[in-house]
Amino acid sequence: MAVLTEEQVDAALAELDGWVRADGALRRSVEFPTFLTGIDAVRRVAERAEAMDHHPDIDIRWRTVRFVLVTHSAGGITEKDVAMARDIDAIIGGGTR
Repeated sequence: MAVLTEEQVDAALAELDGWVRADGALRRSVEFPTFLTGIDAVRRVAERAEAMDHHPDIDIRWRTVRFVLVTHSAGGITEKDVAMARDIDAIIGGGTR
């Protein structure tokens, strides 16, 4: 899978909710109303990630969950990362930034 150009990543970011490019990856932090709603969101994202065989790095800090996407085997951001970011947006919908 080919690494996306900066222009391709910028175009994708324009369509993603709250994602930024930083340190060569797509990143989004979401604050949930409660710890358990955050954990439930992580569980749902994990199920989708398993189905796609593409797994985000996930960091949980009380009610704040940070998702990081990069295709390590390709050495950068690929369409798989953009697709997973879209899926995460659809799954978590109700979080705040």
